[in-house]
Amino acid sequence: MSVYTVHEPPLRAADARPDPEQFAFVREGFSVWAFLFAALWMLWHRMWLVLLIYLVVAAGLETALYYAGVSGLLLGLIAVLVSLLIGVEASTLQRFTLTRGGWKNVGVVSGDSLEVAERRFFDAWVRATPLQRAAAAPPPPPRPPAASVPHPASPDVIGLFPEPGANR
Repeated sequence: MSVYTVHEPPLRAADARPDPEQFAFVREGFSVWAFLFAALWMLWHRMWLVLLIYLVVAAGLETALYYAGVSGLLLGLIAVLVSLLIGVEASTLQRFTLTRGGWKNVGVVSGDSLEVAERRFFDAWVRATPLQRAAAAPPPPPRPPAASVPHPASPDVIGLFPEPGANR
């Protein structure tokens, strides 16, 4: 069963409520596509800053290791390890990009597939959203403050009974 984090897009000036079709579901776990094609995967998901940092770090690391006299086999192994790191942290990179774009994390949901997870999330989201009629009704009048009742001074007792020696 997969776990997804759900992200709500920032509201536009004309919108009163977020559009459910724009919500983003980010699956937790290893991403094979991010491991195999890191740069293309970042382009596909419009992760421009992450891509720029990845390219700078990868080029700098490869250049430094090349001038340090590291063999080609070890350079290839380090490139695979960097790709493995990208595959493991793919969901974190997606959440980072969404947060920078003003998206809000609104929940976590699990499901056997993305469709099941979406259905579970939106079922709960619709139930939690107040009805239009309830929002149009005036709020109930405020209650007067309750009179404070003085409590008799009691000795410090720890436990379930209000007084020492009280009936059980």
